[in-house]
Amino acid sequence: MNVKKIDMTWIVVKDVKAAVKFYTEVVGLKLMEFHEEYGWAELQGHEGGSRLGIAQESAEEQVKAGQNAVVTFTVGNLEQAKAEMVKKGAKCEGDIIEIPGHVKMQTVIDRDGNRFQVCESLHHSCCHC
Repeated sequence: MNVKKIDMTWIVVKDVKAAVKFYTEVVGLKLMEFHEEYGWAELQGHEGGSRLGIAQESAEEQVKAGQNAVVTFTVGNLEQAKAEMVKKGAKCEGDIIEIPGHVKMQTVIDRDGNRFQVCESLHHSCCHC
């Protein structure tokens, strides 16, 4: 597997709208994307850099609000990367999730129980997974 970059860390929250308000009004981040239908927002510092993803707590995701941040690793081909990791003993949680036209994601668990995601961007203008 060849990781292209680390562009995002994301957290799970109980109320994505309230979290967006907190991180923009209290912390001072800039809202870059908000997809209410997916329970997802992305924020960034005013001079750019990595993004903070905010995910609405859901039954599909094992990580619950307040548990931990999730680091994402961007790759060129998610299916190939997943196959390589599994061959080397990685434990994947669930199946690949695809948001059509945006991203494909696979959650992986390390040996200590920490979750991270391997992502493939599905459109060229995206600077994150």
